[in-house]
Amino acid sequence: MKKILNTSNDIVPFILRVGLGVVILPHGLQKILGVFGGHGPQWTVDMWQQWWGVPGFITWLVILGESIGMICLILGLCTRIMSAALGIIMLGAVYLVHGQFGFFMNWYSQPGRGEGFEFHLLVFTIIIALLIKGGGKWSVDLKLQEKIQS
Repeated sequence: MKKILNTSNDIVPFILRVGLGVVILPHGLQKILGVFGGHGPQWTVDMWQQWWGVPGFITWLVILGESIGMICLILGLCTRIMSAALGIIMLGAVYLVHGQFGFFMNWYSQPGRGEGFEFHLLVFTIIIALLIKGGGKWSVDLKLQEKIQS
Protein backbone atom coordinates (compact mmCIF):
# COMPACT_ATOMS: atom_id res chain seq x y z
CA MET A 1 0.00 0.00 0.00
CA LYS A 2 2.89 2.35 0.75
CA LYS A 3 4.19 2.00 -2.83
CA ILE A 4 0.75 2.76 -4.28
CA LEU A 5 0.32 5.90 -2.16
CA ASN A 6 3.94 7.07 -2.37
CA THR A 7 4.13 10.63 -3.66
CA SER A 8 5.70 14.00 -2.95
CA ASN A 9 4.40 17.50 -2.33
CA ASP A 10 5.08 18.33 -6.00
CA ILE A 11 2.52 20.51 -7.80
CA VAL A 12 3.11 18.99 -11.27
CA PRO A 13 1.25 15.71 -10.55
CA PHE A 14 -1.58 17.80 -9.09
CA ILE A 15 -1.87 19.74 -12.34
CA LEU A 16 -1.72 16.57 -14.43
CA ARG A 17 -4.26 14.57 -12.41
CA VAL A 18 -6.78 17.40 -12.14
CA GLY A 19 -6.43 18.28 -15.82
CA LEU A 20 -6.81 14.67 -16.90
CA GLY A 21 -9.70 14.03 -14.54
CA VAL A 22 -11.58 17.14 -15.66
CA VAL A 23 -11.21 16.12 -19.33
CA ILE A 24 -12.28 12.48 -18.87
CA LEU A 25 -15.00 12.94 -16.20
CA PRO A 26 -17.59 14.44 -18.59
CA HIS A 27 -17.25 11.34 -20.79
CA GLY A 28 -18.05 9.22 -17.76
CA LEU A 29 -20.97 11.46 -16.81
CA GLN A 30 -22.36 11.06 -20.34
CA LYS A 31 -22.38 7.33 -19.79
CA ILE A 32 -23.52 7.10 -16.16
CA LEU A 33 -25.99 10.03 -15.98
CA GLY A 34 -26.85 10.73 -19.61
CA VAL A 35 -25.73 14.38 -19.32
CA PHE A 36 -23.63 16.42 -21.78
CA GLY A 37 -25.36 14.78 -24.74
CA GLY A 38 -24.86 11.25 -23.40
CA HIS A 39 -27.44 8.49 -23.45
CA GLY A 40 -26.99 6.92 -20.02
CA PRO A 41 -25.81 3.51 -18.87
CA GLN A 42 -28.36 1.17 -20.43
CA TRP A 43 -27.94 2.64 -23.90
CA THR A 44 -24.14 2.51 -23.50
CA VAL A 45 -24.21 -1.14 -22.40
CA ASP A 46 -26.59 -2.12 -25.22
CA MET A 47 -24.73 -0.25 -27.96
CA TRP A 48 -21.24 -1.41 -26.93
CA GLN A 49 -22.53 -4.99 -26.98
CA GLN A 50 -24.08 -4.46 -30.41
CA TRP A 51 -21.21 -2.52 -32.00
CA TRP A 52 -18.14 -4.21 -30.55
CA GLY A 53 -19.37 -7.25 -28.62
CA VAL A 54 -18.24 -5.79 -25.28
CA PRO A 55 -19.85 -7.65 -22.36
CA GLY A 56 -22.05 -5.54 -20.08
CA PHE A 57 -19.83 -5.93 -17.01
CA ILE A 58 -16.82 -4.59 -18.96
CA THR A 59 -18.87 -1.62 -20.14
CA TRP A 60 -19.88 -0.97 -16.53
CA LEU A 61 -16.22 -1.05 -15.46
CA VAL A 62 -15.49 1.60 -18.10
CA ILE A 63 -18.47 3.70 -17.00
CA LEU A 64 -17.36 3.55 -13.35
CA GLY A 65 -13.71 4.18 -14.27
CA GLU A 66 -14.54 7.27 -16.31
CA SER A 67 -16.93 8.66 -13.68
CA ILE A 68 -16.18 7.62 -10.10
CA GLY A 69 -12.58 6.80 -11.04
CA MET A 70 -12.02 10.30 -12.38
CA ILE A 71 -13.49 11.86 -9.25
CA CYS A 72 -10.97 9.78 -7.28
CA LEU A 73 -8.20 10.90 -9.65
CA ILE A 74 -9.10 14.58 -9.25
CA LEU A 75 -9.00 14.12 -5.47
CA GLY A 76 -5.73 12.21 -5.72
CA LEU A 77 -7.21 9.07 -4.15
CA CYS A 78 -5.34 5.95 -5.32
CA THR A 79 -3.87 7.99 -8.16
CA ARG A 80 -1.77 5.14 -9.55
CA ILE A 81 -4.68 2.68 -9.56
CA MET A 82 -7.06 5.17 -11.20
CA SER A 83 -4.40 6.10 -13.77
CA ALA A 84 -3.71 2.46 -14.61
CA ALA A 85 -7.44 1.79 -14.95
CA LEU A 86 -7.80 4.73 -17.32
CA GLY A 87 -4.82 3.44 -19.31
CA ILE A 88 -6.62 0.12 -19.81
CA ILE A 89 -9.78 1.97 -20.86
CA MET A 90 -7.79 4.03 -23.39
CA LEU A 91 -6.11 0.89 -24.79
CA GLY A 92 -9.56 -0.60 -25.32
CA ALA A 93 -10.78 2.58 -27.02
CA VAL A 94 -7.80 2.62 -29.39
CA TYR A 95 -8.12 -1.11 -30.14
CA LEU A 96 -11.89 -1.19 -30.67
CA VAL A 97 -12.58 2.23 -32.17
CA HIS A 98 -9.88 4.78 -32.85
CA GLY A 99 -6.90 2.75 -34.09
CA GLN A 100 -8.56 2.03 -37.44
CA PHE A 101 -8.66 5.77 -38.22
CA GLY A 102 -4.92 6.31 -37.83
CA PHE A 103 -3.16 8.96 -35.81
CA PHE A 104 -5.03 12.20 -36.50
CA MET A 105 -8.34 13.36 -35.13
CA ASN A 106 -11.00 14.23 -37.68
CA TRP A 107 -10.40 17.98 -37.50
CA TYR A 108 -12.37 18.74 -40.66
CA SER A 109 -15.35 16.50 -39.82
CA GLN A 110 -14.91 14.40 -42.94
CA PRO A 111 -17.98 12.18 -43.37
CA GLY A 112 -17.39 8.50 -42.74
CA ARG A 113 -14.07 9.12 -40.99
CA GLY A 114 -13.77 8.75 -37.23
CA GLU A 115 -11.28 10.13 -34.75
CA GLY A 116 -7.72 8.82 -34.66
CA PHE A 117 -5.70 8.06 -31.53
CA GLU A 118 -3.65 11.25 -31.05
CA PHE A 119 -5.78 12.27 -28.04
CA HIS A 120 -5.26 8.87 -26.46
CA LEU A 121 -1.49 9.17 -26.87
CA LEU A 122 -1.57 12.40 -24.85
CA VAL A 123 -3.65 10.67 -22.19
CA PHE A 124 -1.11 7.79 -22.05
CA THR A 125 1.69 10.32 -21.56
CA ILE A 126 -0.08 11.88 -18.58
CA ILE A 127 -0.89 8.44 -17.17
CA ILE A 128 2.78 7.40 -17.31
CA ALA A 129 3.78 10.57 -15.44
CA LEU A 130 1.15 9.89 -12.75
CA LEU A 131 2.21 6.25 -12.44
CA ILE A 132 5.76 7.43 -11.81
CA LYS A 133 5.05 10.44 -9.55
CA GLY A 134 1.76 9.58 -7.80
CA GLY A 135 -0.86 12.14 -6.80
CA GLY A 136 1.41 14.97 -5.68
CA LYS A 137 0.39 18.11 -3.83
CA TRP A 138 -3.10 18.31 -2.29
CA SER A 139 -3.81 14.62 -2.90
CA VAL A 140 -5.57 12.21 -0.59
CA ASP A 141 -2.65 9.86 -1.30
CA LEU A 142 -0.21 12.36 0.24
CA LYS A 143 -2.40 12.80 3.32
CA LEU A 144 -2.71 9.02 3.76
CA GLN A 145 1.04 8.62 3.25
CA GLU A 146 1.69 11.20 5.97
CA LYS A 147 -0.66 9.36 8.37
CA ILE A 148 1.01 6.01 7.68
CA GLN A 149 4.47 7.51 8.29
CA SER A 150 3.50 9.15 11.59
